[in-house]
Amino acid sequence: MNGIRVLVVDDDPGARALHGRFIAETPGFELTGTAATGASALAQITEDVDLLLLDMRLPDISGIEVLHRLRVIGATGPDVLVISSSRDQVTVRQALAAHVVGYLIKPFTQDVLRRRLEEYVARRSARDADEHDRPLAQGEVDRLLATGTIRLSDRAGDRSPSPSPEQAGGLPKGLAEVTLARVIAALDPVTSRSASEIAATCALSRATARRYLDHLVETGVIDLAHRYGKRGRPQVLYRLAPSPDA
Repeated sequence: MNGIRVLVVDDDPGARALHGRFIAETPGFELTGTAATGASALAQITEDVDLLLLDMRLPDISGIEVLHRLRVIGATGPDVLVISSSRDQVTVRQALAAHVVGYLIKPFTQDVLRRRLEEYVARRSARDADEHDRPLAQGEVDRLLATGTIRLSDRAGDRSPSPSPEQAGGLPKGLAEVTLARVIAALDPVTSRSASEIAATCALSRATARRYLDHLVETGVIDLAHRYGKRGRPQVLYRLAPSPDA
């Protein structure tokens, strides 16, 4: 296989260009095209598309409607990774019920998307090898339940996503609670700051600071934005997410 072929669907031209570049720069993936509407996305879906990066907020039909129409295609349709700023429970649950391969809240960094794509490749390889038909030992079942790969809530009438290991109170390997607290303390709910500024404040390397910031973005603690300049790549900025009660 030359690469996993991706169609990026988003009504924002800046987001389409940015996410398309992210895909083009990820090894093992190739950008086959972009679409600004749900109708355009459905028209471009052929056997040459393996994965959709699908926004939920589209100007003609919703991303949920696109998912419904894709499921009519069945097993021959592409996989879908949702990329959306929509966080409401109805939208998230409807998307998960359509068996998407992931739900990534915008905005996100290139590293966050790359990690999600790498996880997708691993699951896709296992699926293609028909590993899901192999009987699992009790220990393997327990590990799948612990990591949320299998959701007990996937029963009829209950589609709420299971908590991730981070939400359950743990941290990803290589991250420390003390350092995480320093990074959070360096952030502000009003003024956005760059990774370089956070790294300097916390006496960390920029790469280390980015790992903590990416984790905080994924867990919803901080918001991420892109500042577009006249030239070069957009600058990524971070700030503490507002309280749900604010």
